[in-house]
Amino acid sequence: MLNKFPLWKNIMVFVIIAIGFFCALPNLYGEDPALQISGTHGAELDQKTVDSIKQSLDAKDIAGSYDFENGQLLIRFKNTDEQLTAKEIASKSLGENYIVALNLAPATPEWMRNLGMHPLKLGLDLRGGVHFLMEVDMDEAMKKMRSQLTNDFRTELRNRNLRLSGIRAEDDYVVVEFKDSAIRDAAQKVLADKQKDFTVVSQDIGDKFYVRATMTPAKLSAVRTSAVDQNINIIRNRVNELGVAEPLVQRQGADRLVVELPGVQDTARAKEILGATATLEFRLVDTSADLQAAAAGHVPAGTEVINDQKGYPVVVQKQVILTGDHIVDASSSSDENGRPQVNISLDSRGGSIMSNFTKDNIGKPMGTNFIEFVVIPSDDPNAPKPGEPGYKPKFKKVERMINVATIQSRLGNNFRITGLSSPKEAHNLALLLRAGALIAPIQIVEERTIGPSLGQQNIENGLSAMAYGVGFLAIFMVFYYKSFGLIANLALFFNLVLLVGIMSLIPGATMTLPGIAGIVLTLGMAVDANVLIYERIREEIRLGLPIQHAISEGYSRSFVTIADSNITSFITALILFMVGTGAVKGFALVLMIGLASSMFTSITACRAVVNILYGGRNLKKLSI
Repeated sequence: MLNKFPLWKNIMVFVIIAIGFFCALPNLYGEDPALQISGTHGAELDQKTVDSIKQSLDAKDIAGSYDFENGQLLIRFKNTDEQLTAKEIASKSLGENYIVALNLAPATPEWMRNLGMHPLKLGLDLRGGVHFLMEVDMDEAMKKMRSQLTNDFRTELRNRNLRLSGIRAEDDYVVVEFKDSAIRDAAQKVLADKQKDFTVVSQDIGDKFYVRATMTPAKLSAVRTSAVDQNINIIRNRVNELGVAEPLVQRQGADRLVVELPGVQDTARAKEILGATATLEFRLVDTSADLQAAAAGHVPAGTEVINDQKGYPVVVQKQVILTGDHIVDASSSSDENGRPQVNISLDSRGGSIMSNFTKDNIGKPMGTNFIEFVVIPSDDPNAPKPGEPGYKPKFKKVERMINVATIQSRLGNNFRITGLSSPKEAHNLALLLRAGALIAPIQIVEERTIGPSLGQQNIENGLSAMAYGVGFLAIFMVFYYKSFGLIANLALFFNLVLLVGIMSLIPGATMTLPGIAGIVLTLGMAVDANVLIYERIREEIRLGLPIQHAISEGYSRSFVTIADSNITSFITALILFMVGTGAVKGFALVLMIGLASSMFTSITACRAVVNILYGGRNLKKLSI
């Protein structure tokens, strides 16, 4: 029978639209102003502290909903006035050992959250949040790379029993000194075979023989690019680890990156997350050194002094056994005596280095050096300030020996670090190491906070524009196509629901202001499909076909044209998505999803409604 879908097809249409409604449902609940509180600098947030915060807020008649989990407290409030007042009270009550951050928490009911249902993620321009422009310290990255190169060269030559007199790295080259020309020639061959990214040449100066290995331009460029790319990945992992809102992290220029954290209103919290440059070094401790002389700055050649957590000097070898770059996993726990510890897992190369070193040094103490980089202010009052053109941050390297332990046996890919002051410090250290140590320190050269009120205004303006556009479309369709115009409007509504539902399901999808423009464009293109179908039906009726045949021909003959138009638009959107970034990428994603959903609603869902209303009936006139 013409214009009749089988039962299974009607059920399929109903189920798909019902699922779309169900997935879009969390977006009706909005977001609550909230405070996110967590400990820092070794402080641990416990139930006693939570109760103290609650008492302080209750004393000011500020009611909130408290959710304490995994050492973090989330307090929801009715409005932003209570949120801001509560932040001031909590910050004064807790002091500097705790981070009190403004945030926006989804107001989705708990049963929906348990089912994995979440509202659509909103971008920085809609939700408000923090924007950072960050610069990677390339000088420190190159210095770190040169240190790694000297270690690699030294290890490679010693494994071949080729003794060297000295080695140093400067700029883009490494110079190795030998006392014998035969050894020098053998070393040159080994390095030329192993180091394909270097140009290796020999040099003679007096009775000393040198091998000079210079990085190729391609290798030098790759090192600089890798430093930024690895920092981008590490920052993204670090933000995700700490549960901050869906971030945007992308490269800008040669040595800068942009980070946007929607929903975060407190830059202090974001700075602690992003600026932390914690990493580790493992070094052999020199027990023969005189500690009193070391405290005065007199140490044996090849060693240096690093203070422990109590300020006592520890003399260690300058040569680094292993760095935090080889750490692939880290977790905090307690040892057999209940003391905090961090369990470390190394990659295969790191495990091999640790294994080879410890097998030859059993019984010797090994120290764990904790390293941070802090920005030091410039002494020049005329120097550019952060955010100004020409600003170049200066970093100070801060080191402390957090653990010295005797090597009891040969270590491998897994071992542990003890000597930490508290479980919270162990947790924070494990988190930073697990998320990755920054390849080079970074400095925030520009920061901008977009308030939730501005984001709300953008949402209201965007929704108003969409409402006006859809409203005019709906009025036109009803006026021009009568009953079929109502069906087209119903299909538009289904399309909007499906689009929002699908966007809510995609983990990385974020709605921005250009995304709202994409929705408006999608709805307009969906109307185009209905117009093509309806005009085709009108044409068939004018040619004298029976109404049922006209409806059937209108849908079947319009399909190719609609599919052709949508596929070409989809390909364009896909290219935008692949090559675009930020707002362009968000616009393209919305457009792709909208085109796919409009094909379903305009052709299948709309046809199902038409079939239910008009299919199988002996019609003399059609309201179109």
